Amino acid sequence: MLELKNIAKQYVSGDSTVHALAGVSLRFRPSEFVSILGPSGCGKTTMLNIIGGLDRYTSGDLIINGRSTKEFSDRDWDTYRNHSIGFVFQSYNLIPHQTVLSNVELALTLSGVSRSERRARAIEALKKVGLGDQLQKKPSQMSGGQMQRVAIARALVNNPDILLADEPTGALDTQTSVQIMDLLKEVAHDRLVIMVTHNPELAEEYSTRIVRLQDGQILSDTAPVDDEELATLLKAAKKEEKLAEKLDKKAARAAKKAAKKAAKKTSMSFATALSLSKNNLLTKKGRTILTSFAGSIGIIGIALILALSNGIQLYIDTVQEDTLSTFPLTLEASTADYSAMMSAMTEVSEKTIENPDPNKIYVDDSLGEMMSSMTATVENDLVSFKKYLDEHKEEIDPLVSDIKYTYDFDLQVYTADGKVRVSPTEIFDNMGDMFAGMSDMILQSGMFNVMSEMLDNQALLDQQYELVGEGSHWPTNANEVVLVVGKDNRISKMSLYMLGMLDQSELEDVLSNLLQEDGTYESAHLQEYNLSDFLGKKFMLVNTSDYFTKTNGKYTVDGKEYPIWQDMRDYGFTDKNGAPLTQEQFITGNGTELVISGIVRPREGVTGTSISGVLGYTKGLT
Repeated sequence: MLELKNIAKQYVSGDSTVHALAGVSLRFRPSEFVSILGPSGCGKTTMLNIIGGLDRYTSGDLIINGRSTKEFSDRDWDTYRNHSIGFVFQSYNLIPHQTVLSNVELALTLSGVSRSERRARAIEALKKVGLGDQLQKKPSQMSGGQMQRVAIARALVNNPDILLADEPTGALDTQTSVQIMDLLKEVAHDRLVIMVTHNPELAEEYSTRIVRLQDGQILSDTAPVDDEELATLLKAAKKEEKLAEKLDKKAARAAKKAAKKAAKKTSMSFATALSLSKNNLLTKKGRTILTSFAGSIGIIGIALILALSNGIQLYIDTVQEDTLSTFPLTLEASTADYSAMMSAMTEVSEKTIENPDPNKIYVDDSLGEMMSSMTATVENDLVSFKKYLDEHKEEIDPLVSDIKYTYDFDLQVYTADGKVRVSPTEIFDNMGDMFAGMSDMILQSGMFNVMSEMLDNQALLDQQYELVGEGSHWPTNANEVVLVVGKDNRISKMSLYMLGMLDQSELEDVLSNLLQEDGTYESAHLQEYNLSDFLGKKFMLVNTSDYFTKTNGKYTVDGKEYPIWQDMRDYGFTDKNGAPLTQEQFITGNGTELVISGIVRPREGVTGTSISGVLGYTKGLT
């Protein structure tokens, strides 16, 4: 039983509201042929769509088999449309690239029916409409009447309770229309057929009931279902229920199984969906190829843009990281007061004399003021700053590559025998008056650094440097260092002098000849060393405090006596008991052994490196 109770449907368009249906109430018998007539825009198709579940009513109620649809979920509507309703449209709505058989089978794909059963039921439905011999034809190879028959077969293949036909003969000639109407009349013998039409002659001839609509309301109904007939229909329905209860258990189980199958949720298997997609692609090869080609261009273009963007960003990040590791942000204990300097320069440039006496000359002392401001310094509270860094370590670590603390001392590093100090300043200090002051210039310029503390960031070091030679490795102990060479494994001759690999006295002769003669220098042939000459090479490190020894002398400050310490480098080396020692004996006896564990060189393409010296040591050594 299907019943419409005071159904209303409104469409809101901007500020206006269109009343498509205005309180329609209708009852339909389980099997009859109902034609709905009326002028265009009177609400015929709207009512048909509401009955079919294609549209929702604004108010009222649609009752299906005694159940109100007000609380229907989307799944309930899907089940209702798929199992209880069959649709026949004026424009057929057939898929042009599918065969007649495939078009009819398609109606069963969402019902969970197996492939073999779909095929059998589709063939049977097509035979009923007289198309059993045209199963493999395409819609384009058929007439309008034949296509409408296919549409009817598709609507009937699910064995629905209700068949809805929207102008099924609107696009057909008279003779073909009669054939379709005969078919619909035959279908109406065992189910409800509701047809919307503009043709009153066909409706009068074939329908068992005619309902006329105008302005969303019912004007007339040739065979309405009154309350008495409704009671009879309900009584008959109850009688059928009682008969069903008397069925044997086997039949009851079969009926229950069939009902459960009918109530099964609408779904399409993955294999069926894949098969339909494949057929659709293969029947439209040209469009598929063009779409794939255009899609590929789009995908490749987006991929290239993302790759280029990521590559550029990665390059920028790498350059920034390498550059900042070469020129890090530095904070010193005291620094020049640049703000005071700029303020003084501004005041000097803006200073004027009000009402100057033309008979006097005024002395400008701005140079002195500027010089005074240039010597001004600012003291930084590094103790508090370090405390802040330590307290916020977890927050700061992700933002920096490393934090390195440098201290005001000069590493006392010697060759393994203790004879030669590894320092450029030591070389020039021992080279006579001609080179006096050269060591101070080197210290101020930062040229020829021998020892350099490496960043405590192995990932960044690996990004900037690569190991050279078999057995070469980064330091794993505090006393291990690495030798830094340049491109093509080159090392400067000056570095060899500083490391004690070459006799430092030769350097004095070379520089003396260069300054005293014609100022030209003829380079010797390119010297070569084996990696084994450097790997494992040892040095000795002496703490500066070890050079000082306590004497018997005392000095007094504020009434308190303090011992006097003296530097053994000025007064001679001794052991703990005061016995004299040579420099070599003292260094080898008191020093910490350093060893070159690896040789590294900058990676190709790196824009900046972080190790400024010839030998790189770890924070552990510091």
